[in-house]
Amino acid sequence: MGGKSKSVFRLGVLLLLSLSVVLSGCGGNNSSKSGGNNSTSQPNTTNQAQTDDGGKIEPFTITAFIGEAGQQPTPDNKIYKMIKEKTGASFEFEFLAGDKDQKLGVMIAGSDYPDIMTGDVKLTAAGAYIPLEDLIEEHAPNLKKHYEKYWNMMKDPNDGHIYILPNYGVTNADPASTWYAGPAFWVQKAVLEEAGYPQVKTLDEYFDLIAKYKEKHPTIDGSPTIGFEILNYDWRNWGLFNAPQHLIGHPNDGGVVVENGVAHIFADKDYAKRYYKKLNEMNALGLIDKETFTQNYDQYMAKISSGTVLGMFDQHWNFQDAENSLITQEKLDRTYVGLPLVYDTSIKDHYKDRAALNLNNGFGISVNAKDKAVKIIKLLDTLIQEDWQRILTWGIEGEDYYVNEEGRYMRTEEQRHNATDATWELGNKAKMLFKFMPKMEGYFSDGNATDAAAQPEEYKAGLKEYDKKFLEAYGYNSYVDFFSPAPENDIAYPAWSVDLVDGSEAKIVNTKQSELSTKYLPKAILAKPGDFDTVWDEYTKEIGKLNIKAYEDRINEVLKWRTDTWTVK
Repeated sequence: MGGKSKSVFRLGVLLLLSLSVVLSGCGGNNSSKSGGNNSTSQPNTTNQAQTDDGGKIEPFTITAFIGEAGQQPTPDNKIYKMIKEKTGASFEFEFLAGDKDQKLGVMIAGSDYPDIMTGDVKLTAAGAYIPLEDLIEEHAPNLKKHYEKYWNMMKDPNDGHIYILPNYGVTNADPASTWYAGPAFWVQKAVLEEAGYPQVKTLDEYFDLIAKYKEKHPTIDGSPTIGFEILNYDWRNWGLFNAPQHLIGHPNDGGVVVENGVAHIFADKDYAKRYYKKLNEMNALGLIDKETFTQNYDQYMAKISSGTVLGMFDQHWNFQDAENSLITQEKLDRTYVGLPLVYDTSIKDHYKDRAALNLNNGFGISVNAKDKAVKIIKLLDTLIQEDWQRILTWGIEGEDYYVNEEGRYMRTEEQRHNATDATWELGNKAKMLFKFMPKMEGYFSDGNATDAAAQPEEYKAGLKEYDKKFLEAYGYNSYVDFFSPAPENDIAYPAWSVDLVDGSEAKIVNTKQSELSTKYLPKAILAKPGDFDTVWDEYTKEIGKLNIKAYEDRINEVLKWRTDTWTVK
């Protein structure tokens, strides 16, 4: 039931590391210094494991399964061409099409595994991945240094092996990004602008604004205005399930709220009922999209891209591509502001968190990779080096960014436009590879941010006049300023990343509870207001028949294990 953040763009580690300590080990063969003339856009390290006896680079192909929808890069993609030229490695990607559980079931039944696969506990339980700790120790000193502070966290609590290389959460500085990747109640800037830039703190204020705007603007660009969307499709079910925990001032722990170190479900609690009753009332007013519970993810994204959706609860990284489409269309007033809503102003919002290690996400090497395993781990060891990380994040110097006289990375207006253009990305970014591979987060050794969105000068220079005026009206420097600062994470956070173990009572109960929520919550939201309580009572009664304690016990068992073993030396 938990939201999976890339982040996301999306999730952190409990103790933030000092910049000087970590960068001394993460840099690899770094040739970039403080000045512009010393910056390198061509990596001068090659993966020595990929050479034959004559010193020539030996070509090899890596097959990869990505557990989400995506598009194939163009055959002449410049980053993949550079990777092949320098290391010999080329990629054949398979992206998820259709139901994920069904696809994984077919793969597991036939042991039909490509060389690398994005992390999934079902694949881990099926023995689809090989343990990585010995490979890393022997062949990947850069990866070992990269993950050194997180080594114990990466170990599977069931057998102590490392199967997945986390793609996010290894940070070398206090995150100060100007872009927020996580969950929020999102609202179009046009709605806030027309209302005079109000401070919107509560759920009631939020829906009042949307209702007034929709009444005044029944159509947008000739299409009916949609007040509020709710996504509940496949594993992206947090759009329907997760909001109540935030409305009472808790961070994203998935299907549970953790208080004093102990997890409890919240699906059947009164504070959850309060949220869904509000949605029921908003549906009666015509604010909820009539297709919201029948549409798939692509249809949801298409509606956001059209500019007709005023608001939704979602994680930013999940709809980022749709928002980029709005930017490309120059519909800036139809892009979104994340609001950390609570039930009442006595509650402090806790949406923003410190980056937590993104467990069970990232790449694992399959048992079918066999003799390629060493080549793959050495390739990833090469790509985690700073010169490659710069290319994978910023691109090619002179083409995708430039270095100013102060040694700061910047983009021209055209380069910024390219960076949000999905078509351009297919030929000029290794987007899906980078999304799931190990990565530096924070700053390069020359002080430039690893992410352009976190580069203060670049963020300010890239702001459109519309956004400059919008932020100025609120007195903010970026849209992250709408949120309260992130407190330190509890050592065991987040609970959503706990592996419930396929076939266990905890997993069965969690699945049944999710099925009940998927069945009853839409029914409750769409019911006549006078029937809401009847549907809700039936829903909670059905939850009461489940062995919820087995689910909660598994969560609490792992949280305690984490507290006992996730030590940072």
